[in-house]
Amino acid sequence: MSDLGDFGSFNADADTEDGVSADAGGSSPSSSGETESSTTSSTADGTSAEFEPTTVEPSGDDVGIGAICVSQGLRVDEDGEDTTLRAYVTRGNRSSIRIGSYLLAPYPDGETLFCRITGLEYAQQYHADDATEIHARRAMRTDEIDESDYKFVASLEPIAVLYDDSTEQRSASNRTQSGDDGELKRRMTDRVPKPQTVIRRADDTEEIKTGLKIPDDGVFLGHLSVGGEKVRTAATPPTIDYRLKDEYDAGDPLVFRHSLIAGGTGSGKTHGAKNILRQYLDDERTYPMDDGREVSPAVVQFDPQDEYAQMHDDNPELDDEFARRLEREDIAYGGHDDTTAFVPKVGSASYAAGHHRAQQVEFTIPFAMVHDNPWLVAGSGLNDNQYGALVSVLLPRFRKQYGNGGTYEEFTTFLDDPALREELDESGRVHEATFDAVRRRVLGFGHVFDQDARPITELVHEFVRPGGLTVVPTYHINDTRATEAIVLAVSSLIIDQKLSNDPDYDRIKETPLVLGMDEAHNFLTDADSVQAGKVINKFTEAAKQGRKERLGLFLITQDPQDIHDAVFKQINTTVVLNLGDKEAIKSVNIPSNLESKVPYMEKGQMVVYSPDNSEPVELTGLPKCLTRHGRD
Repeated sequence: MSDLGDFGSFNADADTEDGVSADAGGSSPSSSGETESSTTSSTADGTSAEFEPTTVEPSGDDVGIGAICVSQGLRVDEDGEDTTLRAYVTRGNRSSIRIGSYLLAPYPDGETLFCRITGLEYAQQYHADDATEIHARRAMRTDEIDESDYKFVASLEPIAVLYDDSTEQRSASNRTQSGDDGELKRRMTDRVPKPQTVIRRADDTEEIKTGLKIPDDGVFLGHLSVGGEKVRTAATPPTIDYRLKDEYDAGDPLVFRHSLIAGGTGSGKTHGAKNILRQYLDDERTYPMDDGREVSPAVVQFDPQDEYAQMHDDNPELDDEFARRLEREDIAYGGHDDTTAFVPKVGSASYAAGHHRAQQVEFTIPFAMVHDNPWLVAGSGLNDNQYGALVSVLLPRFRKQYGNGGTYEEFTTFLDDPALREELDESGRVHEATFDAVRRRVLGFGHVFDQDARPITELVHEFVRPGGLTVVPTYHINDTRATEAIVLAVSSLIIDQKLSNDPDYDRIKETPLVLGMDEAHNFLTDADSVQAGKVINKFTEAAKQGRKERLGLFLITQDPQDIHDAVFKQINTTVVLNLGDKEAIKSVNIPSNLESKVPYMEKGQMVVYSPDNSEPVELTGLPKCLTRHGRD
């Protein structure tokens, strides 16, 4: 093969062998290389004459980034898979185009198609083979890439048609210029754009929020993003805030339709959860009750890592400039003064709280709560027969003998009576083997029930406070069984009172309440035991009736696949941060185009899937926690 070095040594100004300049019979590129061409020709006397340079590009300024093309079809179909919508992107705009970017294609009558880029490709401009030695060597010897031989085509997914509800249809830009107050609305895509329609980036906040069905007001979650970069507009602030509906005028507030935050270790899960909870604790946030009162919500957060009591304190890293930005965007920030750590008393375990300044109150679980929730005292799996013996025979017999105030110690003494065992066996009420199995499984809770602290049932008025944050830390408890018993006992107390038509504690019934549970997979998992089934049933009922009773579940987990389906199906808002496990990603049921992004998201990046609030979107959370976060 011949050496291609002659391409590098060629000089257009050098003389040829016959002494004639190399440009005598050819053309010389203009300085732009694209916009002009000129031709020289020999005259009769041997001199050369130059023709007038001509423009080869259209006159005027470009508008938009390209145009709808029909070379491979132009079709909008009810079945998204049959939709064919593509746009040619001009060379100057190609480097800035990203998959997921939002675009607008106007119709002649003033309506606009709002769409999203789902694919990008280079295609051959001319029928030529560029997989050759010459093309490769030429590319290796230049610092620039020439795209003039290639088409750059974007595949588009239509999301909605935007229209002005005023009688005269106008585009968003004209409406702004004329000062018209017509409201921009959306509907399903029901028409195809015209060929050669100029497309442009969506850079207006109202257009983007309307197109994605994002509400203007509500609970702040983060800023709209594409590929980890915030979507920018020409407005001030340039970012687009994403909020959850929080007014009854727009349907039930989504807080009472339950939320799930899923993310792996280091994904910013707790950081994000704190920022969201801080919005629910805003002084101005209230919900109407049946009696006409407007009441601030109470937040009860179970905290296995002892991080949420820090929400009492300000974040020292939150500077004045960042605070002013938060105020402009109406985002609540700063430590919440009404934060109390209710610390469960378990045996000799001690709670150290040098990392926060929240008030601390010790409490214990009274054994009397077991009468309403027998599964609390079952340390491991009981079969139906054993659970029936505990509920129908042993606990009622104990209650009759010791009264409602009987303690756990008295209950174990009660079960140690051999005469009772023999009596129940001979009467056929409880077989001796079943009696022994129940006794073995209820042992080992002596450090959980009836400790030297006030019972939680006597602290309900302080535990549930309108506008207050109650944190239940369990990090100091080394016994997993004890932790589960405490969390389930307290959460069951709240749920039972919320769902009851004749509650013992009106404070719980009459207060809007957000029940937060970190590491929710440890408590709401599918397991082959009677008590696990009872727990799932209780939380499922809470999830189903939460809207009516103003009870919202706020679940946080790194293993969403372990949460029982009956509870998961009631979740309306799913916030997904970085997850590396394929099974976990698949379980959160987000659209496939966003699902593929989850393993690559950086800390603080998230996907929000809330069908009753907006289209599925990608967000970037705040870079700083709104309250204190992390230990020194």
